[in-house]
Amino acid sequence: MHLRGPATRATTMVCSADSEYFGADFRLGAYLPMFPPARLTNMRDAVLPILSDGRILLDGRAWEMPTPQNIDVFIDRLQRADLMVFDPLIDELRHGVVRTMPKRTVQSRFVRAVGVPLRTLELIERARRAVRMLHAGKTIAEVASEAGYYDQPHLTRSLRRLIGHTPAEVAQGSAVLGL
Repeated sequence: MHLRGPATRATTMVCSADSEYFGADFRLGAYLPMFPPARLTNMRDAVLPILSDGRILLDGRAWEMPTPQNIDVFIDRLQRADLMVFDPLIDELRHGVVRTMPKRTVQSRFVRAVGVPLRTLELIERARRAVRMLHAGKTIAEVASEAGYYDQPHLTRSLRRLIGHTPAEVAQGSAVLGL
């Protein structure tokens, strides 16, 4: 079992033909304090030990290996055991609510809970929005303008860095994306 944090650049996933993978995306601001998201960025995965009976070792306790059928139960148990926490400040920041605390404190809490600075998250979300618009049939020029890019080359550089494909590749449907 791998715990993976946020990615700030495109990566390739190599999967053998006979393997099956599944995952759970945590709500933004939810994390396991013993595995801070900032230490898991860009494929610096934490791999949990598997015991001889097939269970995983987490926080000194044996846990049933999650499956696609029981992942929600597994996550609920993590929350009840206080192994997963949620920082409500993250939702407030994303919705423009300003706290009366020092800016550096807010930035530090955001990185601790999310793994990347707010500005990096905004760039990633803008690229995702651009991909959705391209999939919806908008032209590259329309997407560049509506998604807030300076020009088409700016959009191209951003998408190439963040998702590994150009806007043309996304628009043609030749890119396989795990957004």
